[in-house]
Amino acid sequence: MKYVIWIAIAVGAYFLGNFSTGLIVGKTFGNIDIRKTGSGNAGTTNIMRTLGWLPSVLTLVGDTLKAFIAVKLGKWLGGDIGGYIAGIAVLLGHNWPVLLNFKGGKGMASSLGIIFANEPWLAVALLVIQIVIVGLTRYMSVASICTAILYAVAVAVFHPGNTGYIIFAIIMCALALFCHRENIKRLLSGTENRLDFSKISKLSAKLRQKK
Repeated sequence: MKYVIWIAIAVGAYFLGNFSTGLIVGKTFGNIDIRKTGSGNAGTTNIMRTLGWLPSVLTLVGDTLKAFIAVKLGKWLGGDIGGYIAGIAVLLGHNWPVLLNFKGGKGMASSLGIIFANEPWLAVALLVIQIVIVGLTRYMSVASICTAILYAVAVAVFHPGNTGYIIFAIIMCALALFCHRENIKRLLSGTENRLDFSKISKLSAKLRQKK
Protein backbone atom coordinates (compact mmCIF):
# COMPACT_ATOMS: atom_id res chain seq x y z
CA MET A 1 0.00 0.00 0.00
CA LYS A 2 2.80 2.39 0.87
CA TYR A 3 4.25 2.02 -2.64
CA VAL A 4 0.93 3.08 -4.16
CA ILE A 5 0.94 6.13 -1.90
CA TRP A 6 4.53 6.99 -2.89
CA ILE A 7 3.66 6.69 -6.59
CA ALA A 8 0.59 8.91 -6.09
CA ILE A 9 2.76 11.46 -4.27
CA ALA A 10 5.33 11.45 -7.07
CA VAL A 11 2.74 11.92 -9.82
CA GLY A 12 0.82 14.59 -7.93
CA ALA A 13 3.93 16.54 -6.98
CA TYR A 14 5.31 16.32 -10.51
CA PHE A 15 2.17 17.83 -12.02
CA LEU A 16 2.02 20.48 -9.31
CA GLY A 17 5.54 21.38 -10.40
CA ASN A 18 4.18 21.85 -13.93
CA PHE A 19 2.34 24.93 -12.69
CA SER A 20 4.51 27.75 -14.04
CA THR A 21 4.31 30.98 -12.07
CA GLY A 22 6.74 32.60 -14.50
CA LEU A 23 4.51 31.84 -17.47
CA ILE A 24 1.48 33.37 -15.75
CA VAL A 25 3.41 36.41 -14.51
CA GLY A 26 4.88 36.95 -17.98
CA LYS A 27 1.45 36.90 -19.58
CA THR A 28 -0.06 39.11 -16.88
CA PHE A 29 2.60 41.82 -16.66
CA GLY A 30 4.12 41.81 -20.13
CA ASN A 31 1.77 39.81 -22.36
CA ILE A 32 4.73 37.61 -23.25
CA ASP A 33 5.67 33.96 -23.17
CA ILE A 34 8.73 34.18 -20.91
CA ARG A 35 10.05 30.96 -22.47
CA LYS A 36 10.49 32.87 -25.73
CA THR A 37 12.13 35.90 -24.15
CA GLY A 38 15.61 36.53 -22.75
CA SER A 39 17.28 33.29 -21.71
CA GLY A 40 14.10 31.33 -22.45
CA ASN A 41 13.98 30.18 -18.85
CA ALA A 42 10.65 30.33 -17.02
CA GLY A 43 12.19 31.15 -13.66
CA THR A 44 12.66 34.13 -11.38
CA THR A 45 15.91 35.46 -12.87
CA ASN A 46 14.65 35.67 -16.45
CA ILE A 47 11.47 37.35 -15.23
CA MET A 48 13.61 39.83 -13.29
CA ARG A 49 15.78 40.65 -16.31
CA THR A 50 12.73 40.98 -18.57
CA LEU A 51 9.99 42.60 -16.44
CA GLY A 52 11.58 43.94 -13.25
CA TRP A 53 11.45 43.51 -9.50
CA LEU A 54 7.77 42.95 -8.67
CA PRO A 55 7.11 40.26 -11.30
CA SER A 56 10.27 38.45 -10.22
CA VAL A 57 9.23 38.51 -6.55
CA LEU A 58 5.80 37.13 -7.46
CA THR A 59 7.46 34.38 -9.49
CA LEU A 60 9.77 33.56 -6.60
CA VAL A 61 6.87 33.37 -4.15
CA GLY A 62 4.69 31.28 -6.45
CA ASP A 63 7.38 28.73 -7.30
CA THR A 64 8.49 28.53 -3.67
CA LEU A 65 4.94 28.04 -2.44
CA LYS A 66 4.04 25.22 -4.83
CA ALA A 67 7.11 23.23 -3.79
CA PHE A 68 6.43 23.90 -0.12
CA ILE A 69 2.86 22.61 -0.50
CA ALA A 70 4.02 19.53 -2.43
CA VAL A 71 6.51 18.52 0.26
CA LYS A 72 4.12 19.16 3.15
CA LEU A 73 1.45 17.05 1.44
CA GLY A 74 4.02 14.36 0.68
CA LYS A 75 5.06 14.22 4.32
CA TRP A 76 1.46 14.13 5.48
CA LEU A 77 0.63 11.24 3.18
CA GLY A 78 3.87 9.30 3.26
CA GLY A 79 6.09 10.46 6.10
CA ASP A 80 9.69 11.55 5.55
CA ILE A 81 10.10 9.35 2.47
CA GLY A 82 6.90 10.81 1.04
CA GLY A 83 8.36 14.27 1.60
CA TYR A 84 11.59 13.37 -0.17
CA ILE A 85 9.69 11.87 -3.11
CA ALA A 86 7.47 14.93 -3.36
CA GLY A 87 10.48 17.25 -3.23
CA ILE A 88 12.33 15.57 -6.09
CA ALA A 89 9.13 15.13 -8.12
CA VAL A 90 7.99 18.76 -7.82
CA LEU A 91 11.50 19.87 -8.77
CA LEU A 92 11.47 17.64 -11.86
CA GLY A 93 8.01 18.92 -12.73
CA HIS A 94 9.18 22.51 -12.48
CA ASN A 95 12.38 22.01 -14.46
CA TRP A 96 10.96 19.68 -17.10
CA PRO A 97 7.15 20.16 -17.20
CA VAL A 98 5.45 17.73 -19.58
CA LEU A 99 2.48 20.11 -19.90
CA LEU A 100 4.82 22.86 -21.15
CA ASN A 101 6.89 20.82 -23.59
CA PHE A 102 9.52 20.15 -20.91
CA LYS A 103 10.61 23.79 -20.89
CA GLY A 104 10.60 25.12 -17.34
CA GLY A 105 12.94 26.81 -14.91
CA LYS A 106 16.14 25.84 -13.10
CA GLY A 107 14.41 25.03 -9.86
CA MET A 108 16.09 27.37 -7.38
CA ALA A 109 12.87 28.97 -6.11
CA SER A 110 11.25 25.54 -5.92
CA SER A 111 14.29 24.24 -4.07
CA LEU A 112 13.85 27.05 -1.58
CA GLY A 113 10.26 25.94 -0.99
CA ILE A 114 11.40 22.36 -0.47
CA ILE A 115 13.99 23.43 2.08
CA PHE A 116 11.45 25.66 3.85
CA ALA A 117 9.16 22.65 4.21
CA ASN A 118 11.97 20.61 5.79
CA GLU A 119 14.05 23.13 7.73
CA PRO A 120 12.83 26.76 7.73
CA TRP A 121 15.92 28.06 9.56
CA LEU A 122 18.22 26.59 6.92
CA ALA A 123 16.06 28.00 4.11
CA VAL A 124 16.28 31.49 5.62
CA ALA A 125 20.04 31.19 6.09
CA LEU A 126 20.57 30.05 2.49
CA LEU A 127 18.30 32.80 1.17
CA VAL A 128 20.31 35.42 3.05
CA ILE A 129 23.56 33.95 1.73
CA GLN A 130 22.19 33.97 -1.81
CA ILE A 131 21.13 37.62 -1.54
CA VAL A 132 24.57 38.59 -0.18
CA ILE A 133 26.41 36.75 -2.97
CA VAL A 134 24.19 38.32 -5.63
CA GLY A 135 24.72 41.74 -4.10
CA LEU A 136 28.48 41.32 -4.07
CA THR A 137 28.98 39.63 -7.44
CA ARG A 138 25.79 40.36 -9.42
CA TYR A 139 25.99 36.75 -10.61
CA MET A 140 22.73 34.95 -9.83
CA SER A 141 24.25 31.72 -11.13
CA VAL A 142 27.16 31.90 -8.68
CA ALA A 143 24.76 32.48 -5.80
CA SER A 144 22.55 29.57 -6.89
CA ILE A 145 25.46 27.17 -7.32
CA CYS A 146 26.98 28.13 -3.96
CA THR A 147 23.74 27.75 -2.03
CA ALA A 148 22.97 24.41 -3.71
CA ILE A 149 26.33 23.05 -2.58
CA LEU A 150 25.99 24.62 0.87
CA TYR A 151 22.61 22.93 1.32
CA ALA A 152 24.06 19.48 0.72
CA VAL A 153 27.01 20.23 3.02
CA ALA A 154 24.73 21.61 5.76
CA VAL A 155 22.49 18.54 5.69
CA ALA A 156 25.51 16.23 5.90
CA VAL A 157 26.97 18.23 8.81
CA PHE A 158 23.80 18.69 10.85
CA HIS A 159 22.18 15.33 10.06
CA PRO A 160 25.13 12.89 9.81
CA GLY A 161 23.01 9.87 10.73
CA ASN A 162 20.11 10.57 8.37
CA THR A 163 21.24 8.80 5.22
CA GLY A 164 17.94 9.31 3.39
CA TYR A 165 17.98 13.07 3.97
CA ILE A 166 21.63 13.34 2.92
CA ILE A 167 20.95 11.45 -0.33
CA PHE A 168 17.94 13.69 -0.94
CA ALA A 169 20.06 16.83 -0.46
CA ILE A 170 22.79 15.48 -2.76
CA ILE A 171 20.20 14.78 -5.48
CA MET A 172 18.84 18.33 -5.13
CA CYS A 173 22.35 19.73 -5.37
CA ALA A 174 23.11 17.58 -8.43
CA LEU A 175 19.94 18.76 -10.18
CA ALA A 176 20.85 22.39 -9.49
CA LEU A 177 24.36 21.94 -10.86
CA PHE A 178 23.05 20.11 -13.92
CA CYS A 179 20.55 22.89 -14.67
CA HIS A 180 23.34 25.46 -14.32
CA ARG A 181 25.83 23.58 -16.50
CA GLU A 182 25.74 26.25 -19.23
CA ASN A 183 26.17 28.99 -16.63
CA ILE A 184 29.20 27.13 -15.26
CA LYS A 185 30.71 26.99 -18.74
CA ARG A 186 30.16 30.74 -19.19
CA LEU A 187 31.60 31.49 -15.76
CA LEU A 188 34.73 29.51 -16.61
CA SER A 189 35.06 31.30 -19.95
CA GLY A 190 34.32 34.72 -18.44
CA THR A 191 31.21 35.31 -20.56
CA GLU A 192 28.49 34.93 -17.91
CA ASN A 193 26.09 37.89 -17.72
CA ARG A 194 25.85 39.88 -14.51
CA LEU A 195 22.59 41.29 -13.21
CA ASP A 196 22.16 44.95 -14.13
CA PHE A 197 20.29 46.37 -11.13
CA SER A 198 19.80 49.79 -12.74
CA LYS A 199 18.24 48.21 -15.83
CA ILE A 200 15.95 46.08 -13.67
CA SER A 201 14.86 49.19 -11.76
CA LYS A 202 14.12 50.99 -15.05
CA LEU A 203 11.99 48.05 -16.20
CA SER A 204 10.12 48.24 -12.91
CA ALA A 205 9.54 51.97 -13.37
CA LYS A 206 8.14 51.39 -16.88
CA LEU A 207 5.84 48.73 -15.52
CA ARG A 208 4.48 51.15 -12.91
CA GLN A 209 3.91 53.79 -15.58
CA LYS A 210 1.86 51.36 -17.67
CA LYS A 211 -0.49 50.89 -14.74
